Amino acid sequence: MSNFRQVDRQTGFLLPPSVDEWLPERHLARFVVEVIDRLNLSALVNGYRGSGSASYHPSVLLGLLVYGYATGVFSSRKLERATYDSVAFRFIAANDHPDHDTIATFRRRFVGEIEGLFVEVLLLAREAGLLKLGTVALDGTKIQANASRHRALSYGHAEQIEAQLKAEVAELMALAEAADRADLPDGMSVPEELARREDRLARIAAAKATIEARAKERLAREQAAYQAKMTAREAQAKHSGRKPGGRPPQPPAAGRGPKDQVNLTDEDSRIMPLAGGGFEQAYNAQATVATESLLVVSNDVTQAANDKQQIVPMLDKLAALPEALGKAETLLADSGYGSEANVAACAAAGMAPLIALGRERHHRSWQDRFAAAPSAPESPTPLQAMAHRLATPEGRRAYALRKQTPEPVFGIIKSVMGFRQFSLRGLDKVKGEWSLVTLAWNVRRMFNLQPA
Repeated sequence: MSNFRQVDRQTGFLLPPSVDEWLPERHLARFVVEVIDRLNLSALVNGYRGSGSASYHPSVLLGLLVYGYATGVFSSRKLERATYDSVAFRFIAANDHPDHDTIATFRRRFVGEIEGLFVEVLLLAREAGLLKLGTVALDGTKIQANASRHRALSYGHAEQIEAQLKAEVAELMALAEAADRADLPDGMSVPEELARREDRLARIAAAKATIEARAKERLAREQAAYQAKMTAREAQAKHSGRKPGGRPPQPPAAGRGPKDQVNLTDEDSRIMPLAGGGFEQAYNAQATVATESLLVVSNDVTQAANDKQQIVPMLDKLAALPEALGKAETLLADSGYGSEANVAACAAAGMAPLIALGRERHHRSWQDRFAAAPSAPESPTPLQAMAHRLATPEGRRAYALRKQTPEPVFGIIKSVMGFRQFSLRGLDKVKGEWSLVTLAWNVRRMFNLQPA
């Protein structure tokens, strides 16, 4: 006869159960609680009035969010359900069950304070000997906004819809005046139809105003860039005594174009090209990653699809890190960040840049791989000095760390943690959520870096 363990789902516990006994000693949920207990949550605690019914402590709600993002649970409803279904979430919530409205409100309300906690987690990693700056790698990745690209409205299409709605309003007004002599369709209310179209006209007018304001901002940026290029050409001509070669830069065109658009769901998001082809309503998430530990040391979100303008903002974020974390000495980045101005900005910040000057060739010959290092130029500019270093075996080995630093982090965040779309809307909220994502990654990475 087979020997099976007895199946008994009816007998109650002889002693009160403890969720602490149900979770293994080495578990990510325990580590999340330990990390959050060491953070300064005064900014979150002081945000409560202290009146009314008792609130859930911020450490509990933050723990649910951090563990949820680290394990691929982002929805507030799924987080609430997990406090019933998952032993790990039960442990973090102390066997309590915050509802999804409480979790969602906490995330929206305190997402701006996450960035300060992000830096505190880095300090804990440094204290534990898990983080060392020195060489860092910068890269960006497109993350879908909480909005559909089909909700994007172009200026030209807005004018077409606006003309159509105005014509319909005129028809409805005429119909309202002749309502006593005309047969209206069953269920039709002329005032309701007029109100619906007037509301759409107001939304379209607001969308057009947003597009026009963006066009003015873009013109100011492009005009400044044009003036900088013209000044550089004039300086070059004065220095060489000859007219610079190549076509002179063209002045930017004023005004908005018919294809300029705004998304009606999240107007801060932008249509961006994706690496695999196609376009999506998205944000460009940036991260600087330490090469030795793969911990994210700074993060940002931008509306620009191009990475060219992101070096200076990320240098500022690195400079703002506490001195206790040390100083980044070398910055690795791909050709998307390459420009003479960016190289000069790195040099001015006291950081040695290694930014690709162009796309690397695949399957290099053995002669190229083992070629002797070129002689160093005399009195080089920052760009020439960087180009020389990239041509040396040492520089090539250092730059080779770029592909194995931020790209695996983005791959794990998207494919393992499952974070491919923001839950919040608006640039400020999205920046805070990206800080939460990278904080959760850092906690998860720190847990894996600890000795077993």
